[in-house]
Amino acid sequence: MNHALIKTALLAGAVLLAGCQTAPKTLYQWEGYQPTVYQHFKGDSPEQQIAVLEKDLQTIQAKGGAVPPGFHAHLGMLYSLSGKADLVAAHFETEKKLFPESSAYMDFLLGKMKKGTQ
Repeated sequence: MNHALIKTALLAGAVLLAGCQTAPKTLYQWEGYQPTVYQHFKGDSPEQQIAVLEKDLQTIQAKGGAVPPGFHAHLGMLYSLSGKADLVAAHFETEKKLFPESSAYMDFLLGKMKKGTQ
């Protein structure tokens, strides 16, 4: 058999196998979280950001994905700016449940909220 033919066949096989490879699944589904945080610091309205994050949360949950650390904390902070204390507490508690390492900070913020110094 011709060496050039063998090399061509091997190259074609490698190309076909490489095309079948799928990207590994990421640990967290970020959706629009990072751009939304950036928009917060640019001064966009909390209501716009809440709408984006709530939509992203529904998308992530529908896919069976996991939100990244800080997602619920940031959403709670946005609700705080909108004066919706019940939703603030719910998202801070969710952040604590999903990421126990955030518990001390979430408890600190919840304590400030209960004292009315937020």
